[in-house]
Amino acid sequence: MKVNTALLQIDIAFGDPKANRTKVERYFHEAMKQKTDVVVLPELWTTGYDLGRLDEIADRGAEGSVAFISALAKEYSVNVVAGSVAKQTANGDVTNTMLVINREGELVKEYSKAHLFRLMSEEKFLKEGNEDGNFELDGEPCAGVICYDIRFPEWIRTHMLQGSKTLYVVAEWPKPRVDHWRALLISRAIENQCYVVACNRVGSDPNNEFGGHSIIIDPWGKVVAEADDRQELVLRGEIDTSEVDTIRDRMTIYEDRRPELYKI
Repeated sequence: MKVNTALLQIDIAFGDPKANRTKVERYFHEAMKQKTDVVVLPELWTTGYDLGRLDEIADRGAEGSVAFISALAKEYSVNVVAGSVAKQTANGDVTNTMLVINREGELVKEYSKAHLFRLMSEEKFLKEGNEDGNFELDGEPCAGVICYDIRFPEWIRTHMLQGSKTLYVVAEWPKPRVDHWRALLISRAIENQCYVVACNRVGSDPNNEFGGHSIIIDPWGKVVAEADDRQELVLRGEIDTSEVDTIRDRMTIYEDRRPELYKI
């Protein structure tokens, strides 16, 4: 199955959900000028890392973000891996939660970041998630994770063992470690024989500069498309999920596993 994908590599206004929705809507319309099956947004695109004000700016139940993205998805009949948002839960916690919405505007998955990044103080303000990121779009098995999650290969493999063919990654990955970003994503693609579609932001906030380099990688580890570290843009690339089956049949990594030896 061929999937035309558009990644919105944008700068994010610090702590300003209204401004960020305006920007996302503009870039979304730009993305839809060409045939597109999936649109991907970056991590925490509504608020950025204004974690100290989440009690004011987090989205209660993620309801506002879901309504906003659902309207765009229905307008264009397009699937959306809607990055992640700061979601305020019923008990007052805030999670860093990925939203996945289908062509009909239906919310098909919420995934809350499982691994909180201490170098950016996430553990002080956010509650970690405990559920997986598996979902389907147009009948194809996919998985989604958030930024720091990619440093945990056992977590990614857990998803791939459920049959996922495409790994969507949304991030605010800092520029000083952007070489790690590329190396880790390419490794995750090769070792899991899957497509990796990863959307990062550009720009800066009061404490960080972000690395861009949104990227699409095929199951052999070849880069299909990649952005730079400066520009806001729509990165496009076509993936063909039938290639995953071909490669997995040719090199039988999954059949040759010996999990009885793996003591994690």
